[in-house]
Amino acid sequence: MNLIDIGANLTHDAFAPDLDDVVARATAAGVAQMIVTGSTVDESARAVALAETRPGVLHATVGVHPHHADELADTGLAELRRLATREVVKALGEMGLDFYRDLSPREAQERAFESQLDLAVDLKMPVFLHERDAHERFQAILQAHRSRLTGVVVHCFTGDRRALADYLDLDCHIGITGWVCDERRGKHVLDLVGSIPPDRLMVETDAPYLLPRTIRPKPKARRNEPSYLPHVVNTIAAACGRDPQEVANQTTAVAQRFFKLAQER
Repeated sequence: MNLIDIGANLTHDAFAPDLDDVVARATAAGVAQMIVTGSTVDESARAVALAETRPGVLHATVGVHPHHADELADTGLAELRRLATREVVKALGEMGLDFYRDLSPREAQERAFESQLDLAVDLKMPVFLHERDAHERFQAILQAHRSRLTGVVVHCFTGDRRALADYLDLDCHIGITGWVCDERRGKHVLDLVGSIPPDRLMVETDAPYLLPRTIRPKPKARRNEPSYLPHVVNTIAAACGRDPQEVANQTTAVAQRFFKLAQER
């Protein structure tokens, strides 16, 4: 397979001891390109620096996750604007709303989300979005900006049928993770993946989180990594009655178009 992992948190401390091996295993598993997720201003800078050490293999997003929304000030927005000019940066995010954990006040989350969407409009860059238990407010804020945004992917989709329909109606792309491999809490997502048009579907690991539960034998460690992305592809293919190679080819082509990535030579 020639896959693109559109969301991997490779700056996470979990990867500090063996990052070179993690990237090598991903490449050996057919994951040719990975997009390193930025979730704070500082981590966004680290994502950019990391991506620049492996041009053509690693790329980056820059943004502030809703968990850290109350940390975003004007100086942080200015720094995101500066980082976004780097060639390895392919989207703004991870941004959005998370009313499940509420690690930042909801008002702060909404302000940070709107200010980053405005920045994406200004820079004409696509956005990489997070939403959990916040569909109504997320949908309303996104809808108000959507006509001015160049592209939107709702990453790590875990919502219901209504949420999926709403996002597709807004011409959003959908990122599917190892959540779809979890028979306990991912069954509803598994039932919905066939409703996602192939030209809107992308795949990701969200590593080190969401280790696919379909891996056999089970890894000794619970850390997820990009080399496990084929398990997500295989699960989607089985649910849709499609060939895994077809799913791989289509999701890669979609990611290349969305993020403006060069084809792997």
